[in-house]
Amino acid sequence: MRSHLLNDTTAELYRSSVTEGIERVAAKLATTARPFTGVTPDALAPTIDAVDLDKPLHDTIAVLDELEDVYLRDAVYFHHPRYLAHLNCPVVIPAVLGEAILSAVNSSLDTWDQSAGGTLIERKLIDWTTARIGLGPAADGVFTSGGSQSNLQALLLARQEAKPGPEGWEGPASLAKLRIFASEASHFSVKKSAQLLGLGADAVVSIPVDRTKRMQTVALAAELERCRADGLVPMAVVATAGTTDFGSIDPLPEIAELCAQYDTWMHVDAAYGCGLLVSPKNRDRLTGIERADSVTVDYHKSFFQPVSSSALLVRDGTTLRHATYHAEYLNPRRTVAERIPNQVDKSLQTTRRFDALKLWMTLRVMGADGIGGLFDEVCDLAHEGWQLLAADPRFDVVVEPSLSTLVYRYIPAAVTDPSEIDRANLYARKALFASGDAVVAGTKVGDRQFLKFTLLNPETTLADISAVLDLIAGHAEQYLGDTLDRAS
Repeated sequence: MRSHLLNDTTAELYRSSVTEGIERVAAKLATTARPFTGVTPDALAPTIDAVDLDKPLHDTIAVLDELEDVYLRDAVYFHHPRYLAHLNCPVVIPAVLGEAILSAVNSSLDTWDQSAGGTLIERKLIDWTTARIGLGPAADGVFTSGGSQSNLQALLLARQEAKPGPEGWEGPASLAKLRIFASEASHFSVKKSAQLLGLGADAVVSIPVDRTKRMQTVALAAELERCRADGLVPMAVVATAGTTDFGSIDPLPEIAELCAQYDTWMHVDAAYGCGLLVSPKNRDRLTGIERADSVTVDYHKSFFQPVSSSALLVRDGTTLRHATYHAEYLNPRRTVAERIPNQVDKSLQTTRRFDALKLWMTLRVMGADGIGGLFDEVCDLAHEGWQLLAADPRFDVVVEPSLSTLVYRYIPAAVTDPSEIDRANLYARKALFASGDAVVAGTKVGDRQFLKFTLLNPETTLADISAVLDLIAGHAEQYLGDTLDRAS
């Protein structure tokens, strides 16, 4: 089966196979009328279960034909303007080209002798991002698989850098003294990271948010003071620049002041809001981020990059030593003295994709303003959508957007039971998904069920939003009408 190895003798087979695959995907993109077919797990599972992986087809065309049935036909297509659900963006072509190149060359970014130029490209992009943030000349960072990994590594560094109380550290028992402060709207990975770091669920102190879903700094100050008074150690404050549910941006300057006052690590989870770093007109919404000790960015959210493409950035590059281990076969200590740049010295991962190439290609083709302009478009669209929802008596919208997220729910005129309204909204979302006409997300605000638009496609229009709202209202009204019929 050597004929399938990619090398100098199979270059033509590589060209023809990849071209055929690209043609299939291009055809789907050109003809897909809906973001989803509405297929159910029960309907699709038998098709995939019927594939015998021990009986290969021995033909690329036949495999691509099969792929149409098991994947391409029923995939959820994020490029469609009525995909409005999660933080999945349509991707830009230069990044997709970079993806094709990095997959074929297959560099691993752990050591210089596996990546060479790739190592320097990643380091250049890290320096570019830290400069955009304003972290200063000692800053550094590393690409990661996503925001959850970036947050985990940031909190690992914060744990190792935490200052002991007046009694000092007491071995493993001292971990119980550490506290992390995050808003009640922060990402779940903060609590998950605390568990993985051996701190326990109680280590994360949830700070209430205001009516705009931003962390209340008065409450944060009170909790930090209580922490000190109780003999505990404020290990880190996690500020969010773009919460998953609301796109809200915590008051970064005020949080930075409190972190300085209490000598506490400041981490900014900007996985979503990082697009503002290249925004031609909205960059000021991130004022204060330059004072962070660490920052998470997800290029695969608001930089329109394919998954995965994320990074952790730190103000003081020496703190990355807490992730450093030396293996004689990989990155022996002597390579440090030899000034050989091994990125594994900074990373939680060993083997690691050259994901930085996608962003490199994008910047070299489109430029930073080109990326930021696209993100500005979806932020502007969200504001128009908020105005549309606020003026529509059928819907209740939670908060004016800071980025590109809208949280709302259908409110029928003739029904006042909150539980029944919850069920109507849940039904409308499921019915819409089953139809394949559009995809929206759901969440809870308090104890009530809400729906959510996450707008990341500049091709989406206000007309699309209006049409989807009409579809939601129609499904909800159908559910309520059927309920009344059954009750009568």
